[in-house]
Amino acid sequence: MDQATLNPVIQILVVMTVFSLLPFVFCAMTSFMRFVIVFSMLKTAMGTQQVPPAIVIIGLSIILTFYTMGSTFGKMYEMGSVPYQKNHDMVQAIQEGSKPLKEFMLKQTRESDLTFFVEMTHKTRPKSPDDLSLWEVAPAYIISELKTSFEISFVIFVPFIILDLVIANILLALGMFMLSPTIISMPFKLLIFIAVDGWALIVQGLVTSYN
Repeated sequence: MDQATLNPVIQILVVMTVFSLLPFVFCAMTSFMRFVIVFSMLKTAMGTQQVPPAIVIIGLSIILTFYTMGSTFGKMYEMGSVPYQKNHDMVQAIQEGSKPLKEFMLKQTRESDLTFFVEMTHKTRPKSPDDLSLWEVAPAYIISELKTSFEISFVIFVPFIILDLVIANILLALGMFMLSPTIISMPFKLLIFIAVDGWALIVQGLVTSYN
């Protein structure tokens, strides 16, 4: 059935389905995933399991997501609103509006990950990125973002691990076997992190990684 003559009831069902998938799209197909993973790993590295609260990390990640993807969201609205205003075709509006999001994901996706999923879907190699659908790019983007997030988290983890080892060796040298090294190292971790303005450095680094 042609999209232009698609039953309005079917169009409403398609729109409701898309809206139900919005939380998944926001969490897995935007920069939100990198932000929330790195911030969660940072909290683990510092040893502050309850501080900052999860709601603060999620809120900061959401704000930074809108900050880094504001132009992408704007393009999605502009491209999606044109077919809707012209013929009120919601299906075509969704297809056109998803193109900027696909373009964003392609910029952050490793070629090896994309190649795997393209070969699983297409018998012949696509001639251009326009031949790829959003759902073919999405899994490759997710895998690439997970790898990038863990690479950044590893770099953040190393200084904290070194500090833990130093404190543990000092306690062993003093014969304080029963005292947990994390109790002593945590104040030093916080002091060093504050001294170097760690939150600003990490946030600035993550934001600029998308530019």
